[in-house]
Amino acid sequence: MSPHGRATRATRSVAARAWAPLLALALLAAGCAGTPKSDTLAAAAARTDAADTFSLVSESEFEQQSPTLGVRLEIDAPGPLKALLERHLDLIRLGTLGGDDIDDTEWARLIDASPTQVRDLLQTEGYFAPVVRIERTPGRGNNERDLVRLSVDPGPRARISRVTIEAEGELERAATAGDGYGEATLAALRKEWELPVGAEFRNAGWSDAKAAALSRLRSAGYASAVWAGTGAAVDAAKNEVRLFLVVDSGPLYRLGPLQIEGLVAQDAETVRNLAYTRGGVPVTESLLLDFQERLQKSGLFETVAVTLEPDVSQAAAAPVTVRVRETPLQSYTFGVGVSANTGPRFSVEQQLRRPFGLPVSSSLKIEIGQKRQAWDGELSTRADERLYRNLLGAAVERLRSDSDVVLSQRVRLGRTQDTQRIERLGFVEWERSSRRTNAGERADAVAVSLNFHGGWRDLDSVVLPTTGETLSAQLGIGRSHGTEAKTGIFGRTYGRLTVYRPLGRTLYSQARLEVGRVFLEPGMVVPESLRWRAGGDESVRGYSYRELGPVVDGAVGSGETILTGSLELARPITAAMPSLWGAIFVDGGNAATSFGQLEPVYGYGFGVRWRSPVGPLRIDLAWAQNVSTPRLHFSIGIAF
Repeated sequence: MSPHGRATRATRSVAARAWAPLLALALLAAGCAGTPKSDTLAAAAARTDAADTFSLVSESEFEQQSPTLGVRLEIDAPGPLKALLERHLDLIRLGTLGGDDIDDTEWARLIDASPTQVRDLLQTEGYFAPVVRIERTPGRGNNERDLVRLSVDPGPRARISRVTIEAEGELERAATAGDGYGEATLAALRKEWELPVGAEFRNAGWSDAKAAALSRLRSAGYASAVWAGTGAAVDAAKNEVRLFLVVDSGPLYRLGPLQIEGLVAQDAETVRNLAYTRGGVPVTESLLLDFQERLQKSGLFETVAVTLEPDVSQAAAAPVTVRVRETPLQSYTFGVGVSANTGPRFSVEQQLRRPFGLPVSSSLKIEIGQKRQAWDGELSTRADERLYRNLLGAAVERLRSDSDVVLSQRVRLGRTQDTQRIERLGFVEWERSSRRTNAGERADAVAVSLNFHGGWRDLDSVVLPTTGETLSAQLGIGRSHGTEAKTGIFGRTYGRLTVYRPLGRTLYSQARLEVGRVFLEPGMVVPESLRWRAGGDESVRGYSYRELGPVVDGAVGSGETILTGSLELARPITAAMPSLWGAIFVDGGNAATSFGQLEPVYGYGFGVRWRSPVGPLRIDLAWAQNVSTPRLHFSIGIAF
């Protein structure tokens, strides 16, 4: 008998054992009724048909007579597709389970169905014309499983030949009527579609692209948007796919009243001002996130959540919920740290968020370090509807370098604005400095000036940037006089540009350029803090902090000009620790009395970076120009 016949007989024998108890009961009942009926049932139980063998055997006899071996499958296909087939083909799944309860008829059906199942699976990956070959090598004669070889040539993956995106609802009406926001939103929906013409088609990519497009539309203020219909038409002969999508935008949600929850000591007007927008504007995701970030940066709240609950009936003036938990009205922050610039330090900072019950904030910070001791205090009002704050500040600083000690005092009155990308600060300042050299010489200077400081940033992350730019600029004009110096008008300019760029997938670059100048009449001086020295962690590494500048009477002083630059390349040291980076760098520049007298010096080296949640912590080993001994630069801080 063939293996197929043995398997069929074994299967039917199993069925006979299942019916055996019922037959026994029937025979017993027949025996009680009389012999003729018993003979009839016995004959029926023993009847044999050529097409349907039915017999009663013991379990041990069945196992000896009819072993079920199943099949062994080999797949020849490209790696990712082979993994797909191994996960989902019925032959693989049942073969893994052993196939002990499947007869040869079922195996044959599964084998015959495999090419169709393979084609269905490959279509989800964008292969619509694969060539599938299947071969079966018997192995039952050697008491082994049959070998089934499945060869798959997927051919080229289909590509997108056309994408059509249309809109219904308010978005379509606005775009048709020439509304600027509606036109821009629909254009962005089409432009940012993630499966453009020419892209390879995959079911997963198709689903992801639809989800991403719908998310962007909802983020643009159409919070109830849904797909009215989508379709992918496949032209297998041309190996092309045409995509058709229609979105029902629903209404455009516009900003209505703010529903503020959680206020105790702070006032609602402060929260409304930090929204920095007017009613009626589209409620976009960026509007909500920027509002939430401003509330967090204000320092008045421990937790903040700004949310929109879409309600079509209120879309024209949608209420936005603001839930806050206030920061304690008084707090203290203690810190210890160490850096190559100023050595070890200890600091304490006090924050009062409503002193004397007034809607103002005050801060007071004292720092005691090896090279720097400072006191800094500021009183500021709450932000108004344009995010402007008035401030009054004062500071005292004592700074020791290798060649001198500088004591400075200043008082500042100004107005500041801090938006998502731009910072502005205008102020009037009185400042006095007293410099004493190691040789015992002393020079004093006093200045009153009008100043403007501005900052602009466009970064992927404020804390750990890898792409973008930051620019800071300072302009000032004032009047100064000093010890044995001429009294007169001075001007001051300063700029610092930092650029971050990824170079490939794992290499990152950072470049910095710093330039500044003080415009003085001959014989004039200004306070030390308005001039510059170079060297140190954020300047020219390889040199100590404030080591570079014009040398007068054997001592390094501050210059009226500065020009420094830096280029750094970094990458993760190992994929297992992506937050630990290695870096190489080169710095250059100097400070001098004038640009004509400025002689740049250079430093270079390597270091490591730990990209911690609070910012990068750095350790660098740098060599200065014409100096064989390296200098260690580091910046490590702990707050508690």
